[in-house]
Parts: sequence; C-alpha cells; structure tokens
Amino acid sequence: LLMKRILIILGVIAAVVLVGLFSLRSWTKSASPEAIAEVNQGGLKIKVDYCQPYKKGRKIFGGLVPYGKVWRTGANEATVIEFDQNVIAAGQPLDKGEYSLWTIPSQDGWIAIFNSETGQWGTNYDQTKDVLRVPIISRKHSPMAEQFYISFSPSANGTDMILAWDQTEAVVPIQKRGNNE
Repeated sequence: LLMKRILIILGVIAAVVLVGLFSLRSWTKSASPEAIAEVNQGGLKIKVDYCQPYKKGRKIFGGLVPYGKVWRTGANEATVIEFDQNVIAAGQPLDKGEYSLWTIPSQDGWIAIFNSETGQWGTNYDQTKDVLRVPIISRKHSPMAEQFYISFSPSANGTDMILAWDQTEAVVPIQKRGNNE
C-alpha cells in the first residue's frame, strides 16, 4: 500500500514536471520562434535549424550579445547546421555532417565556430568539441532587422550564409569541396 502511494506521488510529480517543461518550451518559442534556413544550389544542400529572437528596442551587438564572447547564434537550443557533403567554410575544410553553430561577434569581424556537439541548450557550449573556428566578415545591414535570421545568397563558387540582426550581418562563404581536398 505504501509502495503504491509512493508510485502515485512520483507519477503526479513527473506529470507536473512534464507539463511545466512543455509550457516553458512553448513560452520561449513564442518569444523566439523556430525557423529553418535551407539552400539546395548546384548539388550542395545546407540546412540550418535555429530560433529567431527579436530586437525589442535593445542594443544587440555590443549589448545583449557582448563583443568577444561566444554567442549561440540564435535563441533557445543551440543552432544546428547540416551539410550533405564535404565543404569549404570560410576557406577551411569541413566534413559533411551536423554541427552546432556558434559565433564570436566583434566590431571588426566575427569568428564562426562549428562544434561537434548538437542537441544542447544554447548556453551549454563546450569548446573542446570545436571542429572548426574561422574568421568571417561582418558588415552594416540595411534595413535594420528586427528579428534575427539566417539566409543564403548565391556566390560565384557556392553560397554565402548570412547571419543578420539589427544593423549587422556576418557572412560565411561556403563551397563544395572536391573528394581530394
């Protein structure tokens, strides 16, 4: 009888915790909705799964997102990027697969980070799992982007992944990589 009561109490506690987690998830998703950016260009497929925070009158880069510190490049869970083949990302080789995407914004250019750990909450960054860190350019973005977004723009030899928010955009050039590279 005591064991049955304990199991019932544990079941109720588990149900309350699950409802709480789902409520929290839907609340955070309403403030920063999920989005997918995809490109399929010249046989190169890239998919980015991320969440889109809003500016809401805040100072973004150098404020909400400090300069010189690792940023989750979105909101909520860590942003995940998937390549269907080996690529050259900002001039450096990167093997096909899934990575979490992080950045280090600064006033004079950013660093893009591709990390082997995926599925974690966006503040759980483990530098020891970095696969590639590359410098990327950042520039003025106009008009001002109220909501963070990731998009792709064709380039001469591939595609540019554009990370845009507020009055800033950072560009990660991506190209297909030959089998010998």
